[in-house]
Amino acid sequence: MRLIVTSLLAALAFAAVGPASAPAQNLAIAVQQEPTSIDPHFHYAAPNNQVARHVFDNLIHTDARLQPMPGLAESWRVVDDRTWEFRLRRGVSFHDGSPFTAEDVAFTFQRVPQVQNSPGSFALFTRGKMVTVIDPHTIRITTAAPYPLMLNDLGMVAIVSRRAAEGATTEQFNSGRAAIGTGPFRLGEFRPGERVELAVNDGYWGERPGWRQVMIRLIRSNPARVAALLGGQVDVIDHVPTTDITRLRGTAGVSVVQVPSSYVVFLSLDSNRDVTPHVRDNQGRLLHPNPLRDARVRRAMSLAVNRDAIVERIMDGAAVPAGQLVQEGFLGHDPALRPDRFDPAQARALLTQAGYPEGFHITLHSPNDRYVNDARIAEAVAQMFTRAGIRTTLETYTRNVFFTRATSGGELGTPEFSVYLTAFPANGEALSALTATLATQNMAAGLGTNNRGRYSNVRLDARIALAARTTDSAERGRILAEAQRIAMQDAALIPLHFQMNTWALRGRLTMVGRADESTFAFDIKRQP
Repeated sequence: MRLIVTSLLAALAFAAVGPASAPAQNLAIAVQQEPTSIDPHFHYAAPNNQVARHVFDNLIHTDARLQPMPGLAESWRVVDDRTWEFRLRRGVSFHDGSPFTAEDVAFTFQRVPQVQNSPGSFALFTRGKMVTVIDPHTIRITTAAPYPLMLNDLGMVAIVSRRAAEGATTEQFNSGRAAIGTGPFRLGEFRPGERVELAVNDGYWGERPGWRQVMIRLIRSNPARVAALLGGQVDVIDHVPTTDITRLRGTAGVSVVQVPSSYVVFLSLDSNRDVTPHVRDNQGRLLHPNPLRDARVRRAMSLAVNRDAIVERIMDGAAVPAGQLVQEGFLGHDPALRPDRFDPAQARALLTQAGYPEGFHITLHSPNDRYVNDARIAEAVAQMFTRAGIRTTLETYTRNVFFTRATSGGELGTPEFSVYLTAFPANGEALSALTATLATQNMAAGLGTNNRGRYSNVRLDARIALAARTTDSAERGRILAEAQRIAMQDAALIPLHFQMNTWALRGRLTMVGRADESTFAFDIKRQP
């Protein structure tokens, strides 16, 4: 299906000889992951958010380390424990020339939970927030209780035009009819599974990008993406394969940008069910009780993993071993929490103490196309578990199949897997990661939304709840560090490593690498 905004086609035409040889105002980016829609409220997923940020703006922007900074809201203040006031930028226009006002913000918050067939709703970021329009350039947002993550949440919600989007469907955003934002680029053409084309917004309120036209091409294959860069078909590629980083660094006319990621890769464990479907004794019988409910078993599994070997041999150094959910520099990081040492002998001793001197059998599940080297990492972990006495079979799936089964593939729509590899991006601090992955699940309250292992710990829940109503950042950081210690001491999950985000660029291009993996054309500059 071909979706086009016809009025911009001519402006977006790239030279037939290829974008990398076209005039300097053209930029071609090759990405690994496909955006599923231009509707900025349809699917909370990194590829969609990346494209949306070119066309739309949020009230709050974030810097490369995901710290909040002014966006469409030029300033804000806390009125009281439950009320925030935001001053909106004056003189900002949407792409159709209509003015941006507080009514567009109020409309956006109304629209988000009403988007149909969303595979990942943005309602997580608007729930419990009442928007009051004070005047055309002032809003207040009220919550039922103190809410320190207000700025983080507003940094995730793209503001759309009431005039253009009221009554519009996701398909009308994809066609361009409703894709009217205030962002630095206008949508030119969206070809699902192929590319997105953008044209500069000459009336942008912020710093004007250095590119007249941008093409974002989908090239899933790692070798093909690298070849497109080296062959001059594209100027920038994301998700550089770890095996090619050294070669590209030594290639004339190519530069590599690498930054620590906000993603922590970890193993999630079913520590809730009395019997879990993929843990059996050595005769193949389901084990009762579920060994994963025992913290000694979970600790043994963590000690069985050689994180340094994974980083050096599989990730080619493009990762950092993890012992908690957030890296240094994120609020709630605890410098005392170090990655568990590799100690298979102690792992076997803990299994014996827990009543499993002969170990048992598990099936480890993993995606094979979502995270950097995910299937290879899972294969290595499976071998390490087996050497420590936990005989492990590995099964991998494409991301769509994997996450559906991980969430609701079991009986009565329960999570199917017992032990699986996944990752989560911290949103600037540890509270978002703790709340999503380890809080006792309560979907109505937005707790444990990614806690497919159904871990539950009343002490941890209490610290998460306290942090969630603590507005003083220093105090919240102390509480979050304590919460992380509770979780890691109980081996609530098994952190493996923090990914490194890696890009490669041709010629004299430079860019700011972001912790959230996003590739923004306006962050890419050409050196004189």
